Amino acid sequence: MLGLSPKIRTDRILTKNSQPTLIELCVEGIDGLLAAQAAGADRVELCASLVEGGITPSLGTVRAALELATIPFHVIVRPRGGDFLYSEAEYRSMLADVSALADLCVAGVVVGCLNADGTIDETRMGELARAAGALNVTCHRAFDMTRDPAEALEALVRCKVGRVLTSGQRDSALEGAELLAALVRQAGERIIILGCGGLDPDNIAEVLARTGLKEMHFAALADVPSAMRYRNPRVGMGGSDLDREYRTTVTDGALVAATIAAVRA
Repeated sequence: MLGLSPKIRTDRILTKNSQPTLIELCVEGIDGLLAAQAAGADRVELCASLVEGGITPSLGTVRAALELATIPFHVIVRPRGGDFLYSEAEYRSMLADVSALADLCVAGVVVGCLNADGTIDETRMGELARAAGALNVTCHRAFDMTRDPAEALEALVRCKVGRVLTSGQRDSALEGAELLAALVRQAGERIIILGCGGLDPDNIAEVLARTGLKEMHFAALADVPSAMRYRNPRVGMGGSDLDREYRTTVTDGALVAATIAAVRA
């Protein structure tokens, strides 16, 4: 893969029907990437601030990841939390980030832009795909906010996007399994459907069996207390949950391994 050392693994998990199922972990920062790859992930989506659903990590984080990764990673390019209707200034920053990541030769980028009417912004998505050049391009769960998923999938094919991350427009992949299966059929070999949404050891095998997905994506997160001994109760860095300053969200390697094992079973 681009930008990664020769020690990268290329093996994939095989299901009972011998179809390869690639497992991607959504992680926050370097520690998350290291935990995911140690637990057996095939690929990582590298983010900052998962509490906001993931935003663009710093270039310093990306450079450190390139030095330490033994598996491919795709970098989310999302300038803020909230919706996917961006101002011109926000969009220009996304183009600049994609170009910088292409220069760094990461394996891929993860982007998503919508129009106000709930359709894919084909102009911007096409430009972002062109700026990515040889990198893999994934449309993230902006897709799940579109008004017509079948129409949106065709738009992404026209934009030359390589895959789409989706829970079937529901909160969980189990709830969205019917649409996920339909999207897999519609996509054929033209675009990859990357299934996600509350996947865990108890449900991932069922989702796989019901949908025919070849790639699956999840975050295996746990809150751990801060190691800070001194805590100032009179000030917070944002929001009303002051205790949030003294919790860190991390990738739980044991949960990653257990979820992957459930696919292998």
